[in-house]
Order: sequence, then C-alpha cells, then structure tokens
Amino acid sequence: MLILRSYPASPFGRKVRIAAAMLGLSERIEMVAADTSAPADSLRRQNPLGKIPTLIDEDGEAIFDSRVIVEYLDSLAGAGASALFPSDPAARVKALTLQALADGIMDAAILQVYELRYRDPSLRSAKWLDYQADKVARALAALENRPPEASARHIGAIALACALGYLDLRFEGLWRSAHPRLVAWLDAFAAGVPAFAE
Repeated sequence: MLILRSYPASPFGRKVRIAAAMLGLSERIEMVAADTSAPADSLRRQNPLGKIPTLIDEDGEAIFDSRVIVEYLDSLAGAGASALFPSDPAARVKALTLQALADGIMDAAILQVYELRYRDPSLRSAKWLDYQADKVARALAALENRPPEASARHIGAIALACALGYLDLRFEGLWRSAHPRLVAWLDAFAAGVPAFAE
C-alpha cells in the first residue's frame, strides 16, 4: 500500500489524488494527514523539507513533490494507461508548462495565506502580499486569454483545476467574475472528472 502524506485542503495533494483516481490507483493509496507545523509529525523524517504531499512507496521510500509523485504514479499505471503526460513532444511540453503555471498560482496563493496566517500582524508585508497576488493575477489573465481545451485531461489541466479550486477555497472565488472563460473551463473539467469534486 502506498501512503500519501498530505492535508485535505492542500491543492498539491488534491492534484495527486485526482491523478491517482484518473489512473485507477486510488485503491492502492492510503491518505494519512500530515501537520507540517508540528515538529513531532513523522513527515519531517519522511521528507526533510517537511512539505506535502509526500508519497511513501511500498519499500518505505519517500517521493516528493507533487510533480514527481504524479510521474511516479503514471509509471505505476503502465504504458498507455493514461494521457496525463502526452507522448507527443509538443503536447507534452504544453501540458508540463501549464502544470508549471498552475503550480506557480498555487505557490503564490499559499504564500499569501501563510503571510496572513503565520506572520505577526505587525510584521506582515503588504508589498509581499501584492507581489504574490500579482503573480496570480498575471497567470489568470494569460489563461483567460488562452484557456486550455475544454477536453484537456492531462497533468496541466489537473493542476489548473486544483489551482482554481484553491482560489475558490481560500480567496472566496473572487477570481471568477473577471475570468468567465476559465470558469466555463473549470465547470467542464469538473463535469468530466468526478475525482475533482470527490
């Protein structure tokens, strides 16, 4: 049994769970919650960075981060089992670039949340928050201008859906009003991928 150390609200953990479901591997993975702020949590021994998600394979080896985990899961599923990573080089690069952009949205959004959650109010930096928010805004504007194909189900699409879902969760969906094409894209993705809602 594989063990996924994550937390339910983690968009990166969600990306791994959706990929696993699409690959038919969900039944082989046990989800074990991790507390990244607790020094006693075994996560810090499993992953020296103390970050989630971390996957523990059947030999007890830790695999991280989400990009590496989904590649590992894809390899477990076997050749031709999925289209998470397109075989055509141009399509693969496009999917991986979208994944990088979506992961960047998640990183910038999480940094904003952490700044407000963990930093003493007197030490918070409005400049830092604006810097991270601007990354998200630029990425969303680029994606609104050229959203993925409605039928996209590769790793880039999974990552983007998770990024938008995280913005809904932590930022009350404020992105939606200015990005109707992305809203329509996310609705189509959610309708076609039951694991997104699960």
